[in-house]
Amino acid sequence: MNPHTWALFLGAVFLLSGTPGPNMLHVMTRSLRFGFGASLFAMAGCLSAVVLVLCASATGLGAVLAASPNLFAWLRYAGVAYLILLGIQAWRGVGGAVEVGADPVAPSAARLFRGGFLIGVSNPKLLLFAAAFLPQFIDPTVDQGLQLAILVATFAAAEGFWYAAYALGGRHLARHLARPALRRLFDRATGAIFVGFGLGLLAGRP
Repeated sequence: MNPHTWALFLGAVFLLSGTPGPNMLHVMTRSLRFGFGASLFAMAGCLSAVVLVLCASATGLGAVLAASPNLFAWLRYAGVAYLILLGIQAWRGVGGAVEVGADPVAPSAARLFRGGFLIGVSNPKLLLFAAAFLPQFIDPTVDQGLQLAILVATFAAAEGFWYAAYALGGRHLARHLARPALRRLFDRATGAIFVGFGLGLLAGRP
């Protein structure tokens, strides 16, 4: 793969991945509530979903969704419902209290992974975006499979870096949320953001 093309792709996905979104917010809140170690399982779930979506897009599923409005609509509504449910739970403070000096009992690794994975696959627009974005960096005269593997691995590495950064930020933030009033404010702000993501997905055009 051309090094210049790869560098352009790396710069684009690094900035894109760092933009706050449901994945980043989910990882940050898991770290805040249960510790950085527990958040690693949530990161793995989110990252697995992203890689799966990118690979599915590379194999043409994005084009299938674009050509199947009903399928896209059902997937979009499912994603909206899940994000709004998470927003309601966050608003109500579901998931354990923040304690300074000790982590609450975290959910199982499987549950943390599952939650991250569901967040990652809740937006079918990622498929359409990837289907339109990845080909811009593919040279049709060279082995496309190898190029796609490099691009997906690069995207995953950028996502993983930002997951870790947001998780570390969550642990730092936990020190300031021991006061119940601040904790309620954080829970409600987090809930509102998740609901906002869901409504944004609902309002967006396919």
